Amino acid sequence: MSKLAGKPRRIVVFGPFDGTNLGNEATLQAALYHFHRIQPDAKLICVCTGARATAATYDIRAIPICRTYISFWTPPRNWLGKTARTLCLVLGEPIRWLEGFLTLWGTDLFIVPGTGLLTDAYGLTSWGPYSLLRWSVIAKLCLCRVAVVSVGAGPFHSLKGKLCVRMLLSLADFRSYRDESTVRCLQRIGIQADRDRVFPDLAFSLPKEATTGDSRLGPGAVIGLGVMEWANRYSKHGSNEAAQMAYLQAVAKMAGWLLERGYKIRLLIGDFSDGGAKQAFLQMLGQRNSECIIDEPIHSVEDLLSQIVATDAVLATRFHNVLLALLCERPVISISFHYKCDSLMAAMGMSEYCLNSGDVEAEKLIETFRRLEANADALKPLIKEKIKRFRDALDQQYRLVLGGTHGGSWTTLTTRAPR
Repeated sequence: MSKLAGKPRRIVVFGPFDGTNLGNEATLQAALYHFHRIQPDAKLICVCTGARATAATYDIRAIPICRTYISFWTPPRNWLGKTARTLCLVLGEPIRWLEGFLTLWGTDLFIVPGTGLLTDAYGLTSWGPYSLLRWSVIAKLCLCRVAVVSVGAGPFHSLKGKLCVRMLLSLADFRSYRDESTVRCLQRIGIQADRDRVFPDLAFSLPKEATTGDSRLGPGAVIGLGVMEWANRYSKHGSNEAAQMAYLQAVAKMAGWLLERGYKIRLLIGDFSDGGAKQAFLQMLGQRNSECIIDEPIHSVEDLLSQIVATDAVLATRFHNVLLALLCERPVISISFHYKCDSLMAAMGMSEYCLNSGDVEAEKLIETFRRLEANADALKPLIKEKIKRFRDALDQQYRLVLGGTHGGSWTTLTTRAPR
């Protein structure tokens, strides 16, 4: 049996994993759990942005995506310093390629599990498109199967970013996307993605223990509330401070209305970078009913899930805050900053509870919450059924990716997953 047709015994996982973005961490945790479940004898290695933190958290070997060999404490100002810096960067690239070969030699499967890393919004290097292209090329040269699994894409702001994504996806033996909006985004940059598969976000496949519980809406109920730093950061025009403040003010006014009606608020985060937004939100809210505002530390996915379970409904902006609330079978209002949020809520049949962060107003939030409050009991069984279908579809995908297919070709499989 050829290497391409057999089950993987050595798996390398690639992604922006460093412990700070809890959505990415939830994706990695879900993937590792199912890799161990289906292929318990496989050796796992993670190529990621935070190798030290990942190795310590998951007890696996971890390697930096783009290792830095020489650091400059401050940007060089004279021509000699700038020339030396450029030379170091140029000389470092061949070493990164060599390290990639040493890492992937003898590997059966190079897999990109989920996250929205198909974008150049954060640049081309680090976990950006060029770095993924470099690792994908090395993987193919080492005769690895390459699987890009339930990923998200966009936006793209540069021709280089688009070209890198087109090339790296052309190398993949298996490609699937987490929603139809990703397919449309990739088609706009010239990728024939209509024959690729669509499966739900991998975070829906987290182990289900202790992630559900009873909930109710009404006075005394707890509303999970998560704000995001620079909710319009994906805009090609860059971050807009005025828009950010307007967004926070609308959410603060909504929170004040909830407190006046006897609700309690539990603050949630999805990324450690959101601390500034949370503090600005609290300042806008002032001291009103401060005893009814719960603000407990969240350091991990487990912390976040346990706090979501302690809510009765959730209003959030971060994509995976919304997703994990749905996984916990909580009614949700999404303040969307990216089409992935709209696509998720549409897939759940909850588009009427999805608002745009760019023009959100307190009155719209209050009106939407009133509808959620009135329809919560009817929504819960629908959410539960959707989650079951998503988890079944993801189990199918894990077995497909880890088991390969007869003859070793994945790309001929074009049937869409259940939605």
